[in-house]
Amino acid sequence: MNKTETGFTDEKIQKLVLDTILKLGILLALMIWCFHIISPFLYPIIWGIIIAAASYGSFHRLSEKIGHRPTLAAILVTLIFLAVMIVPVVLLTDSMASGVEALADEARQGTLRIPPPPESVAGWPLVGETLHGIWLKASVNIESVLKQFAPQLKAMGSWLLSAAAGAGYGLLQFTLSILIAGLLLANAETSLRAVIALATRLAGKEGVKFVEIAAKTVKGVTRGILGVAIIQGILAGLGFLVAGIPGAGLWAFVAMVLAVIQIGILPVTLPAIIYVFSTAEPLTAILFLVWNIVISTIDNVLKPLLMGKGAVVPIPVIFIGAIGGFMATGILGLFTGAIILSIGYTLYKTWVEQIPVETVSEQVK
Repeated sequence: MNKTETGFTDEKIQKLVLDTILKLGILLALMIWCFHIISPFLYPIIWGIIIAAASYGSFHRLSEKIGHRPTLAAILVTLIFLAVMIVPVVLLTDSMASGVEALADEARQGTLRIPPPPESVAGWPLVGETLHGIWLKASVNIESVLKQFAPQLKAMGSWLLSAAAGAGYGLLQFTLSILIAGLLLANAETSLRAVIALATRLAGKEGVKFVEIAAKTVKGVTRGILGVAIIQGILAGLGFLVAGIPGAGLWAFVAMVLAVIQIGILPVTLPAIIYVFSTAEPLTAILFLVWNIVISTIDNVLKPLLMGKGAVVPIPVIFIGAIGGFMATGILGLFTGAIILSIGYTLYKTWVEQIPVETVSEQVK
């Protein structure tokens, strides 16, 4: 029986290796099992953590004002979030369903009418003449236009049904995320200690610094980017609702998506303004125009106020994160993707900047 320099026999070493492999295998299997169990709730949990981190300052001030009662403050914050987020979404969703149903009924009964286009549409660059011709034809004989674009309309209808189902599931996830955020805020001190302990385990003394950077990034992106986009989407939707635009909820959602990815809501509001000027009274159209001008420019005022001193994240990072998250996990990923990628980018940038430029130059040489 051979012995190594450490005094262990080959047989004992084999047993130790086998024992270690078995332990690691069981641990890995347990981790995979746990992940499989929580995977349906993964994105609501992530979004709940983000909401809790972004609203911690307001929660802490509210808790102090009501006599240092964190549980009551967490309940109040949760109810406020539910009222602010859920009620407008429910109203806009109901409007979208009613609008789609009304359009379907008019199409079946043959009473669907399209107003003729303004002459100014023909002067638009690139698409003006084509759009004016199709619009004019639809105002005279909508059935022929529907037959002409039947495949595209069928594909769009399928997409709208899928988007509506996804919106309902996303609303459920949002509600769950807000409840999770309330639970985390009610146990804020314990949650914060757990995060710092984990970060210290992963990054040593730099762990606390990375937690602070991540918190600033979450606050900046959530308030200055996503918060402003949600405000613009809700205000635009309310304007569509009051103006009587069919499918107001759908267009509000599209406007919010465009605001999140930093394109802006103009691609949605401009056709809506043209539609209102073509169908409504002049006073209503002018008020709707002013309302949308205010909404379109409000981000220039709100972003600096809400972002504060949060980390500055390049627009392409937010764009890729939002689009990638939306494609991967639906409506909730639109928000979590932008934030998670922003956190990753900021932490990576901070980690890289810790390396002296001279050291990098020498290694390249």
